[in-house]
Amino acid sequence: MSEIKNLQPSCIWKNFYALTQIPRPSGHLEKIQQFLLDFAKNAGVEAFKDPAGNIVMRKPATPGMEDRKGVILQAHMDMVPQKSPESTHNFETDPIQPWIDGDWVKAKGTTLGADNGMGVAAIMAVMEAKDMKHGPIDALITADEETGMFGANDLPEGELQGDILLNLDSETWGKFVIGSAGGIDVTATLDYKDVETDSEDVAVKVTLKGLRGGHSGLEIHEGRANANKQMVRFVREAIEECEARLASWHGGNMRNAIPFKAEVVLTLPAENVEALKELVADWKADLTDQFKHIESGIEMYAEDVPAPKTEVPVEIQDNLINAIYACHDGVVRMIPAYPDVVETSSNLAIIDIENGKASLKILARSSREDMKDYIVKSLESCFNMAGMKVETAGSYGGWDPNPESGILHHLLKIYKELNGEDGIIQVDHAGLECSVILGKYPHLDVVSLGPTMRSPHTTSERCYIPTIAPFWALLRKALEEI
Repeated sequence: MSEIKNLQPSCIWKNFYALTQIPRPSGHLEKIQQFLLDFAKNAGVEAFKDPAGNIVMRKPATPGMEDRKGVILQAHMDMVPQKSPESTHNFETDPIQPWIDGDWVKAKGTTLGADNGMGVAAIMAVMEAKDMKHGPIDALITADEETGMFGANDLPEGELQGDILLNLDSETWGKFVIGSAGGIDVTATLDYKDVETDSEDVAVKVTLKGLRGGHSGLEIHEGRANANKQMVRFVREAIEECEARLASWHGGNMRNAIPFKAEVVLTLPAENVEALKELVADWKADLTDQFKHIESGIEMYAEDVPAPKTEVPVEIQDNLINAIYACHDGVVRMIPAYPDVVETSSNLAIIDIENGKASLKILARSSREDMKDYIVKSLESCFNMAGMKVETAGSYGGWDPNPESGILHHLLKIYKELNGEDGIIQVDHAGLECSVILGKYPHLDVVSLGPTMRSPHTTSERCYIPTIAPFWALLRKALEEI
């Protein structure tokens, strides 16, 4: 694991390794906050935790460069806690186990946390560097970005001192992001009264897993299978063909991750169990064929389990199944001016149905406020017809692209000087904190950049080693020249 500390540039990799040893799942940030404060103290830079739980560091300008424009380096401290089914990892107590696989750094059985640990590691390298020339630098390391951008949303006005914001949360080296989608959390709930399970019925648990999952913004357009949406197809047919009844459903665990696993418990007459298991085998074959160019290793199987005492009433069950079936999941529209970029989407992320309570959680995204409103109202209409209560929270606006950005063109100039090729200007469908920060500091000139990583929010998350050195070289040169 510690071998990654020997990678170059060591100033980045040693800090990233240190971050992997500190538990930092969203919602549990006390240890990483204290770690960052201790780091700043040892590095000799001013630092404090603000009322939103963000860590702010300040490094004064190199003597003679006090009149340069101030730069704010920004990243988020939390990581998405996803693990493989066989992993016993506890994200609140256990360190991540990084390892080197060729040109990639990965983690054993969990997310790696390069999203956005690499950005934080770069900020740490800047803060402790003694051989860099630069103007005044602020560092903003935000809290709980992955679960609702809470740190950015609650960022106090007047706290930051700078003219330029470099967000270090982009995930493809050579691409400079100048716009991103807004988002909103949609939650549909229903309380119902369980009914007793027929005493002669038996129960079967059906599990669908092994899907790729992925980032619900960056990878929503790839057509990856959503475990909840595929499971509902099977459940509906099981109800129609095998007299099955729904007792419970649990699928997905992060609102901003495409769900890779779902499991349901169904009750049914004992004489229909074999037919149900045959149906499971048929659906596994169908899904494997349907997604053969996208997914690999799909698992779907049935297990006999003790019959639960209660189950969902028939009319509630049917309404819920209809709502899940009808709920939009995936891309709604591409940006007309950028036809390769998703404009509007929704991700049916989490379903929990059991013990008289049903909850469906969705993250809807759009770079247009009117289309964000459209997808929210579409979801509301779907769930309202099932008698569900629909609530929204955590809304944040999109980041409107500024192709005339001064810092953008300066970064592009440096990129070409260092790499001999043109950088790419990009608008992302992923939500970035830039839009929220711009709402509080509208004068900022903003660009997002970073090294290459793939499959964030999944256990396949990995960081491409050859991009770290050029990323660091560009960042150093930009800070020297601004």
